[in-house]
Amino acid sequence: MPDPHLIRSPNTDSRPDGSVPELIVIHAISLPPERFGGSGVEQLFTNRLDPSGHPYYAQIHTLRVSAHYFIRRTGELICFVPPELRAWHAGVSMWRGRERCNDFSIGIELEGCDTLPFEAVQYAVLADLIADLCVRFPIAGITGHSNIAPGRKTDPGPRFSWARLRQLLSDAGQGEVASRIEPDGWGSDDDELLMAWPFPVGARPA
Repeated sequence: MPDPHLIRSPNTDSRPDGSVPELIVIHAISLPPERFGGSGVEQLFTNRLDPSGHPYYAQIHTLRVSAHYFIRRTGELICFVPPELRAWHAGVSMWRGRERCNDFSIGIELEGCDTLPFEAVQYAVLADLIADLCVRFPIAGITGHSNIAPGRKTDPGPRFSWARLRQLLSDAGQGEVASRIEPDGWGSDDDELLMAWPFPVGARPA
């Protein structure tokens, strides 16, 4: 796993007394939507998003949100909020009957969207990061944003392979960590389909 590049977000505060990370929430984000490699996500999480930079930015530039980690398409790992602190990533949410998931969760954003596959290196970095966090904190569950905010959120989306993440963890001797993944996701027979781009490699969004 690459060392995280630290870019501190102001959108953070202390966890409530007695709260520790027990849940990992996987997200997907791209700014502008379905475009990759730009500075939009970094600007959003640091309250510097220019509303004139893209028509979509005019709708969201006043949001005050963040995540603990962001994994770019290249595998670069950015830490916006140390996991000991609370990031503002989950919004209105519930897990196992508990509301306010920000209080007890770690949010990991993948650079991606609902309609396009994720990169193999993103899965590799994600698996290593999850394994490390499960050593450091009493993580009991690993789930998607859509699972804690159903009907409101869809990420990480139908092109994210939970089976691939499980397999990477299992292959690394982290079978017990893999067992904490909650969504069933797609079966392994569909993994190649999930990783396939719907257009030539040279035409990927950039």
